This record gives sequence, C-alpha cells and structure tokens, in this order.
Amino acid sequence: QVQLVESGGGLVQAGGSLRLSCAASGRTFSISAMGWFRQAPGKEREFVAATTWRVGTTYYTDSVKGRFTISRDIAKNTVYLQMASLKPEDTAVYYCAASARATTLLTFTSRYDYWGQGTQVTVSS
Repeated sequence: QVQLVESGGGLVQAGGSLRLSCAASGRTFSISAMGWFRQAPGKEREFVAATTWRVGTTYYTDSVKGRFTISRDIAKNTVYLQMASLKPEDTAVYYCAASARATTLLTFTSRYDYWGQGTQVTVSS
C-alpha cells in the first residue's frame, strides 16, 4: 500500500501562485507514476498533470500548460504542483494520485491505484 498526503492548498487571488505537495509513504518503491487531478463542484474529476517516477516525463492538460509545473523529489517521495497565473476556473479540490503499474495513458483515473484525500484550491476574482 501507498499512502498519499497532500498539502499546500488555500485561497489565492487571480493571477497568484500556489504550490501543492504530495508526500508518499509505505511501498513507495512500487510507484511508477504520480499525477494531479482536480474536481470542481458538480463536475467530474479531471486530469491536471502527471510525471513518470523514474524518468520524469511530464504531461499536462491543455488548460494548465505554461502555468502549472509538476515535479518530483525521489529522495523525499514527494511530488509537487507549482501553479502560477491562477484563474477562478482553477478552483477545485486537487487530488494527488500514484500508480504502481502505469507509465502511459496517465490522463485516466483508472491508471492510478492510490489517491490522497484532496486539498482545496480557491481562486478569487
């Protein structure tokens, strides 16, 4: 099992920045990729960004390209999501996820085996 704990959410004005962190514990040697998803009220959970764990290949949804950066610290078993130029439409609960088997098709929730509890990000206009 892998446990994931997110932190770093909060309230920020439009145009501001936040950095989310997700610390993994447990069977971290099994992690093949990690990702960030978000879910706004009344909407489905959507892919935001992902990184393969060993090589560090990154993927982003179009709406955050150029504004968000995903990175990982293997020694700390932590993945980060640096968010800049935030918009009100970025408001959502952000979830960290880890896969123990996938390094491709990381935009799909079904590719992940473990999920964090979520952290709220609110962007005011």
